Amino acid sequence: MRPECRTASRLIVRVGPAVSIALWVLLAAGCVGGRAVADAPSEDATREPLAPYVVLLGTAQDAGSPQVNSPADHPARIDPSKRRYATCLGIVDPATGRRWMIDATPDFREQAWLLSRAEPEAPAPIGLDGVFVTHAHIGHYTGLMFVGHESMGAHDLPVYAAPRMCAFLRHNGPWSQLVRYDNIELVELTAGEAITLSDDLRVTPFLVPHRQEYAEVVGFRVDGPERSALYLPDIDSWDEWAAQGSEIADLVRTVDVAYLDATFFDDGEIPGRDMSGFPHPRISASMDRFEELTPEERGAVRFIHLNHTNPAQWENTPERREVERRGFAVGRRGERFEL
Repeated sequence: MRPECRTASRLIVRVGPAVSIALWVLLAAGCVGGRAVADAPSEDATREPLAPYVVLLGTAQDAGSPQVNSPADHPARIDPSKRRYATCLGIVDPATGRRWMIDATPDFREQAWLLSRAEPEAPAPIGLDGVFVTHAHIGHYTGLMFVGHESMGAHDLPVYAAPRMCAFLRHNGPWSQLVRYDNIELVELTAGEAITLSDDLRVTPFLVPHRQEYAEVVGFRVDGPERSALYLPDIDSWDEWAAQGSEIADLVRTVDVAYLDATFFDDGEIPGRDMSGFPHPRISASMDRFEELTPEERGAVRFIHLNHTNPAQWENTPERREVERRGFAVGRRGERFEL
């Protein structure tokens, strides 16, 4: 009988001995500085096959924008074009037509379709070759319900997750049914050890401090043949991470694009709520922390995971203009970055 959860040992490439939250791994490779991020191509585009790339499939906090309790005058209720999907990153290898998702969100149906159309000229049929899960909060794993027999009816879809996350999925319904029915195959990750997706494409998990009610929390580094991307949608505090040995500004310097937690712009954003105990670094504080970065390095930062209250999600707001004036950017659904 196929084991319910296997380690990634036959799929990984060791990139060095593990150290505190895989800092060595993150510093070991990658070019410095940001590069232009392109919009997704039109479906009728004709071009030569591209190198592997990542494509941003969502930019909102777990519950999307608008949320269930967003008021009637929320811009995304008034104008459906302003709706935002929960944060998710796709990985595409045009040479093989293979595709992966990082995080399975409540918007999985729409995002799986967007991912399938990201490279319409790829030689392989439309499909999904695996899902990487960061942690057990609703915006990051609940989309797995769509791979079960009520929907996709997937067979042995690889789901890459850290040990406690694997155990959570294996032992708790309805996720355990996905394992029992062989809809998914759990592949256990080890911080600092890279999963090899192809000869020149690999994904490396690293631990981050964030609420761990059910499972540990990881981010991912994606390395292609020439460039690299950092995906870190949730963290409690840059200071807490630095105390454990990982300074975010140093990590940004080692990659070409960094998709970072930007849940709130600043305190006072949620009317009637004391936000002093809310986790997540504020965009305003992150920009101050990143002042030491060069203009090119600041250009690598793409803020994601924006709460439905975050004014920086809208173009031409004072907050968005402040982000852009200081040399950073807010991620846009459909943008892609060639690796």
